[in-house]
Amino acid sequence: MTPTPDTAPGTPPGRRGRGRRTAGTAAIAALLLAGVPAGLAAGADAGGPKTATGPRGQKLTASVTTALDPAGQKVRMTGEGYGLTSGIYVALCKDNGDNRTPSPCLGGADMSGGSKTSQWIVPPGDPYEGDLALAFGPGGSFDVELDITGEGDGLDCAEVACALVTRADHRAAGDRTHDVRIPVVFAAQGPGEPGGEGVDVPAGTVAYKAAADFTSAGKPLDLLLHPDSGKLYVGADNLPDTADVDERGLHVLNPRDGTSESWISRAPGSTGALRASAAARIAGPLPGDGVVYTYPLRGVGSAKAGDKEAAGVWLAGSTITDIAPGTAPETVLVAQGAKLSEVERATGAATRTLTLPGGTRFAADPGRGAVWYGDFTAGKLHRVDLASFAVTGTFDLPGVQGMAGFVETDPSTGAVWVGVDRSVLVFDAAGKLLKTFAGGDLARAAAFDQATGRAFVVRQDGGDLSDPADDNNGTLTVYDSTDFSVAAKELPLPGNHSQAGAASIAVEPGGATVFVTSPAEGKVTRLVRQVSPLVTRAPAGLTAKDGEELTLTAQAEGTPEPTVRWQVSADGGRTWKDVEGATGTALTFTARAAHDGHRYRAEFRNDVGATRTAAATLTVTAATGGGETDGGTKEPSTGGNSTGGDGKSATGGTSGSEGGAESTGGSPTGGPEDSGTTGGADAAVGGGSGGGPGNAATSGGGSLAATGTTVISATLAALALVGGGILVHRRARRRAEGAL
Repeated sequence: MTPTPDTAPGTPPGRRGRGRRTAGTAAIAALLLAGVPAGLAAGADAGGPKTATGPRGQKLTASVTTALDPAGQKVRMTGEGYGLTSGIYVALCKDNGDNRTPSPCLGGADMSGGSKTSQWIVPPGDPYEGDLALAFGPGGSFDVELDITGEGDGLDCAEVACALVTRADHRAAGDRTHDVRIPVVFAAQGPGEPGGEGVDVPAGTVAYKAAADFTSAGKPLDLLLHPDSGKLYVGADNLPDTADVDERGLHVLNPRDGTSESWISRAPGSTGALRASAAARIAGPLPGDGVVYTYPLRGVGSAKAGDKEAAGVWLAGSTITDIAPGTAPETVLVAQGAKLSEVERATGAATRTLTLPGGTRFAADPGRGAVWYGDFTAGKLHRVDLASFAVTGTFDLPGVQGMAGFVETDPSTGAVWVGVDRSVLVFDAAGKLLKTFAGGDLARAAAFDQATGRAFVVRQDGGDLSDPADDNNGTLTVYDSTDFSVAAKELPLPGNHSQAGAASIAVEPGGATVFVTSPAEGKVTRLVRQVSPLVTRAPAGLTAKDGEELTLTAQAEGTPEPTVRWQVSADGGRTWKDVEGATGTALTFTARAAHDGHRYRAEFRNDVGATRTAAATLTVTAATGGGETDGGTKEPSTGGNSTGGDGKSATGGTSGSEGGAESTGGSPTGGPEDSGTTGGADAAVGGGSGGGPGNAATSGGGSLAATGTTVISATLAALALVGGGILVHRRARRRAEGAL
């Protein structure tokens, strides 16, 4: 951009010819200082001023930090040693830990400079000094007043850890050397607040893990977990790998360990004579125990655990392609290609029949009186009214006409889920397309859990290793069936491919256990749900007298049950050390003067991930009267690990008693003194990676980044605050790299 004539490079448009406003800024600063109310001193005494030291020796002090009024609190912020080369923001922000941008922050598009929810401070002579920003005083000092609340602009300090901070402005968004944080606690906050910050995955992340493989049911084709007896019914064909045994039939397994409880291998054929028959598809459960199923080519059978053979009838017509419960206990709905019939199970007689334009697979929704019939060849979905047994609607299946996957209805919402090739299409009960899930594998089966509102989709690999899209591994994906968000981490299913048949799935009510078949491997895999730790009680900041015994408490829930360890920081949260032997939910020790300002947190871990509580800050005041001396009980000693906010081990941590001297043999991994910064969470607004050293302000190269010579307007400067995270926060509970 070319500067306007007679305008210095970097001067905002509209300010041409205006002089520097250093004097005006000083006057504003003087007014700010004069305007600090007398009541603030009382608040400062009650909460106690706190000072934190930055990575370059900066000193940041907040007049009050505890028992803040969530409806509104004035806090005086002073700083020194910030230098005169880079601009900063002073604000109340979410504390994301070491080497992570404090964001989102409380604030607004303050075009007048009068709101005081946040403050922009710049070097004297900066183009933005005056209307939007104040200038540093001598040596990089400042003294401002903020008016903060506990919630606003996407920030809720009752849900997340918050701090009064300084951080580099939007022109050096990747520079972490100006990050100085002072934790704060609002009056409404206290122990028992749920939440916590996930270290590797968000707190409360759901995942599934393979717990066992059942290989006692031949080549599994279909599954049903009986709602009354709890038995696992597996329809199976013969597995060629076990040539000594013909495993066709209906297998009944113990769902916990996969042991075989029964095997019904024979069913009546076309002449009524019993013969070995595979169980192709299971229609549904019988009351108490047992299932109704179809067996090749036109058999409809029923059996329960302990039966020697199945009862069944042989239908006239073509091969059965799908089956479901009928409108009465004694009937079933049967698809024979494009013909849909309701059939009496005892006689095989069709009570009513409908021939559709085409199709092979269907799903019944008895609660809404509908059948959804899939014609994958023509790319159509037909709705059949169960009362009239007539087609009442036909809808397109967008995309290629391809491999039939599944048609299933969600009993809770009435939505119809259709698997076609590598896509899953979701329609509402009126036939409107709501959602399309595209995937890398073939969509082959789906099941629903009404208790949790979850939809489970099994995808199989194509199994053709000459195809670059195939890798021989399938996947399990779980969605919220209402808003279609991902409800669990995607789970790889190694070796599950479609060359030997389609996979099937059954879900235990509540979703704690899921069963998935792999016909190619001849197994049923039992999956169990796991949940990363979710904090249900967090330690709160507190004030104690020298010599007073303290107890901090933290709790978390998760599956499997998480372990806990306590950590302490003596340098404002820059580095953390494990408290030796502190592996219970309560940490008890005696407060000493040397512990003043120390921070404590609990870290919970299980197989899914780790979650840390927000840090609680200890304030120690002088004891009244003749208390114990420092020679008494000490704060718990710490182990050898020193960690930064990202959970990595420090490169130079030492062991020893907390409060003693610390080694300077190395800075924490990823700490602000590292040789460089990367993109991601620290990248400048607009994209791009910060490539400068950790002690130099960098620009990420985005559209709102500035180099000092770029000319932007005062309005764009305000928008840069938005981009810089002072104004806008996506209320997701995860931290997106590159976003504030």
